[in-house]
Amino acid sequence: MPRTALTPAGKPPAVPLSPGVRKGNIVQVSGQVAFDPETGGIVGTTVAEQTEQVLRNVQAVLAEAGATEADVVMFRVFLTDVAHFAEMNEVYARFLSEPKPARTTVYVGLPPGLLVEIDALAVLD
Repeated sequence: MPRTALTPAGKPPAVPLSPGVRKGNIVQVSGQVAFDPETGGIVGTTVAEQTEQVLRNVQAVLAEAGATEADVVMFRVFLTDVAHFAEMNEVYARFLSEPKPARTTVYVGLPPGLLVEIDALAVLD
């Protein structure tokens, strides 16, 4: 069973990775940040604005595989500041259906201007 790269429309990543990979019924979305897929520029200065863009980017990769948020079994959220948790969580909750997927949230360093990164693991029926 081959591994298939998922690259939604827009600029290809500047780093050596695929935005997502599908192998069989498993879809792994690479960590997405708040980059505009057309310009490559950072969208937003608040964690809420960036979380919305990040989740739109995740959805675009999922769609490339024929998946949706409902197929996601696990999200991993990376924040630069523990103080951003509530604001991120409020936006994140609007993107979810029931039953909610599993999630891990950790605090990390990201490149300047980036406040949140999210990856996803989906399983297709």
